[in-house]
Amino acid sequence: MATGFVFHELYLWHNTWNWAQVFPPGLTVQPGTHAENPETKRRIRNLLEVSGLLDKLVAIKPREATVEEVARVHTQAHIRHIREISDKGYGDASQLTPLGSGSYEIALLAAGGAIEAVDAVVKGKVANAYALIRPPGHHATKDVGMGFCLFANAAIAVRHAQKVLGLDRVATVDWDVHHGNGTQAIFYDDPSVLTISLHQDNLFPAASGGIAENGEGKGRGYNINVPLPPGSGPGAYVAAFERVVLPALARYKPELIIVPSGFDAGGVDPLGRMMMSAEGYRSLTRMLKEAAADLCNGRIAMTHEGGYSEMYAPYCGLAVLEELSGRKTRIDDPWGPMMAQWGGMDAQPHQLAVIDEAAQLVQRMS
Repeated sequence: MATGFVFHELYLWHNTWNWAQVFPPGLTVQPGTHAENPETKRRIRNLLEVSGLLDKLVAIKPREATVEEVARVHTQAHIRHIREISDKGYGDASQLTPLGSGSYEIALLAAGGAIEAVDAVVKGKVANAYALIRPPGHHATKDVGMGFCLFANAAIAVRHAQKVLGLDRVATVDWDVHHGNGTQAIFYDDPSVLTISLHQDNLFPAASGGIAENGEGKGRGYNINVPLPPGSGPGAYVAAFERVVLPALARYKPELIIVPSGFDAGGVDPLGRMMMSAEGYRSLTRMLKEAAADLCNGRIAMTHEGGYSEMYAPYCGLAVLEELSGRKTRIDDPWGPMMAQWGGMDAQPHQLAVIDEAAQLVQRMS
């Protein structure tokens, strides 16, 4: 079966205004372009078309999630808050998360796109799927939109898989450079969802995503963080998969794996200080695919999160979708040869020390 692909032009119409990267303009901050703007997502889709891969993917048409579907994860007060700001035409979801007219409806469309991707995978319409959606979601908690995120797209899709499609165990593997705090918070006491986040240590949110955050109550042991040191490259990420992610998945035995997929760990991203390459993301996808084949009939759905290098994020996205679909295109990563020569691309001792500490959590899983 082919790989499914979710996209809609309206995802590019979510308005984050003329902020200067992540700050609102004023007398001391010159107007500019918000980091979470449409261009990286547009360029990912464009490179897929130029490469010819887009023609080989199965188009999955998104729809707006219903309020009932969103309310499986968020409070009604939060849903109303986002709608009120959108209806007003301008505002901030909480802090550093601007939105504009129509953003509420587009956020529902993003959540619905994640739902449709999961639905297609679980029902066997496609082997796996990538939802290139916007606005992102993995920072949104049940009652706060933050970190450019309005609704928790991946978490909403998880609950759809459980409440509608009847799955008992779902795992999320978040490789965005920022901690998936929203996904963690939503499922922190829930053993029916294993949440794993690989991220740059103490980047965003501050003081979030430490190894000690391991779940609570019945969910104790089912939240695993791997806070990698700044400067971690493909070697560290592969080691984290080998020593933490894959053993945790093997022990948990999920029926579906959802990946909140951010490419902001890329080596030239403006909002991260990691050194991941397109080939690194390809390797992680290959490892996850092989694990999913053994654990859950290959069921993987990816929901797009961050990635702010207009030039480089598309090549990371192409590598992931090539690996998901099993189709290599003629497009090469222009940064690849240069990145391969950078120092520190292999796993370093101080990085492995963190990974091995996180690996101890896997041994304590029930």
